[in-house]
Amino acid sequence: MLYSGSEASDIYSAICVAATVLVPGCDRASVMLRRGDKHSTVAATDDVAQRIDEFERRLGQGPCVDAIADARPQIDTDLRGHSTWPELARAIVETTPVRGVMGFRLLIDERKAGALNLFSDTPGAFDAAAAGAASVLASFTSVTITAISRGDDVESLRNGLASNREIGQAIGLLMAMENISSDEAFDVLRRTSQEVNLKIADLARALVSSHASGKTE
Repeated sequence: MLYSGSEASDIYSAICVAATVLVPGCDRASVMLRRGDKHSTVAATDDVAQRIDEFERRLGQGPCVDAIADARPQIDTDLRGHSTWPELARAIVETTPVRGVMGFRLLIDERKAGALNLFSDTPGAFDAAAAGAASVLASFTSVTITAISRGDDVESLRNGLASNREIGQAIGLLMAMENISSDEAFDVLRRTSQEVNLKIADLARALVSSHASGKTE
């Protein structure tokens, strides 16, 4: 799905659709990128997701905006209660069916570039499993937008899919097992690969394989 399009806009749209398929409880999604001092939505599943992004930009608060600045995922499972973003929560609840939100930072060559934004119409739907799946998708998305920014063609993205999938899975596993951010998980992979003189993709493959067999240490 991610690499079936021929244009960057097609790939961004596919990422949003993938979120609704792969992340439990996700009904809508958007990708917001920072360009200079401004944030812009480059893809969204529908007008509701687009509108919430607009709320965030206007209010200067929310999971998407905060995710760009902070490595840790930004999550509010029920906007009807006490929210970290009270003005945004009020606007969302009053004008949309969305009740839960998540934001995950996206990187281009380790630079803060944007956020993957996920929305649920069901209060409490965004649990640990949903956050884990979203973190893997966010890792894929960071790889994708980095390749696009470098001018890589879609065929290059397809060729790198296998190793990227394993790295994303390994990052998700480390985040869950060690309760760390995606940046910290990738740094663990990077440092360990240097220490054992093994490519990151090969190390990720070994980690995912050992976890599947119940031997992860």
